[in-house]
Amino acid sequence: MTTADTRPETVHGPHGYAKEKDAHLKRLRRIEGQIRGLQRMVEEDVYCIDILTQVSASTKALQSFALQLLEEHLRHCVAHAAAEGGAEIDAKVEEATAAIARLLRT
Repeated sequence: MTTADTRPETVHGPHGYAKEKDAHLKRLRRIEGQIRGLQRMVEEDVYCIDILTQVSASTKALQSFALQLLEEHLRHCVAHAAAEGGAEIDAKVEEATAAIARLLRT
């Protein structure tokens, strides 16, 4: 797996999510709270269907976050590569396609 230090974005400037970083962190903290809530539900022997309902809500929240991040990647990183031209656009499209495939498998 490639580390963030070797990705071209680090050379070209901030990531696509940089403008919304605070909002993203707030959202992730909310999702983290949902997960902790799931742990408490199991500890407290809550009815399994109620736990599954919360699992579904947490899953949807993560999927929504992932789609927002993907959109920002397309608008920023892929658009930047398209403007630059050359082989980088193909690499960015392949990278985005692989990310979409991973999201669809979950």
